[in-house]
Amino acid sequence: MNRGRVGVLVPPANPSAEPELTRLLGSRADMHVSRFPVRPGLAMAERLESYNATLPAMACSFGDLPLDALVMACDGSRYLLDPDEDLDECERMGERFGVPFATATVAIMEAIGHLGVEEVHIVSPYQPWLTELAERFWKAAGMRIAGVVPVRAQGGFSPYDITPSELVDQVKQADLPTDAVLLFACSGMATLPVLGTLGAGNDRTLLTSNLCSAWWALSRATGRPVTLNRSPRAAAHGRAS
Repeated sequence: MNRGRVGVLVPPANPSAEPELTRLLGSRADMHVSRFPVRPGLAMAERLESYNATLPAMACSFGDLPLDALVMACDGSRYLLDPDEDLDECERMGERFGVPFATATVAIMEAIGHLGVEEVHIVSPYQPWLTELAERFWKAAGMRIAGVVPVRAQGGFSPYDITPSELVDQVKQADLPTDAVLLFACSGMATLPVLGTLGAGNDRTLLTSNLCSAWWALSRATGRPVTLNRSPRAAAHGRAS
C-alpha cells in the first residue's frame, strides 16, 4: 500500500485530534499539522467563526508541501453553517489547492453514507447552544436524530476536559439501545479509549469525529478504498480496516 501524506488543521488547544489521528492513520500515512491562530478574549461563537473565516489561509500554511489529503479536524465551527455550505466550501477548497479537502463534518457525512446509517444518537460535550446547532445541522443533512446525550466534565460542559471514565459513565447512564448508532461530536474529546468499552457485548455503531476524519483521509491519501467497520474493535486498537 502506498504511504500517503495527510495535512491536518487543528484548533490551538485541541488535545486529542493529533494523538488519535496518529493512531488511526498508523503506518499508512504521515501526518502534518497546522494549528489555527489563538484568539484570546473571544467568546466561543466568535472563536468558532474565526476558524471558518481563516480556513483558506490555514490551508496555505503548508506552503509547497505536497499533500494527498487535507482535513479540518474540527466539527464545532461547522455547526454554524448548514451542510450544503460546508460541502460547497470543501469542494472549492479542493479545487483551489489541488488536494482532496474535507472538514470533520463532511468526513462524518461520507462515513454515514458509507455505512448506510439513517438514525443516530448524538453524544455531545458542547454547551447546550452548540449542541442544538449540531442537532439542527445533522437534521438538515438528512439524519434522523433518535436522541441527544449531553456529556459534561466535572466542572461543566468542557469538551477538552471530560475524561474517558466520565464519558463512559454518562453514556452508560443514558441506557441507549444495544443496536444504536452513536455519533460522538468534537474532535477534541478523547474517544478512542472508550470505544472498546461502549461497544462491548452489543451491536452498536460508534462514530467519532477523529475516526471519520482518519477514514476519509486514508481513503484519499492511499488511493485505495478503506473499509469503515460498524464494529468499534478495530478503531479501539487504533486503526481502520
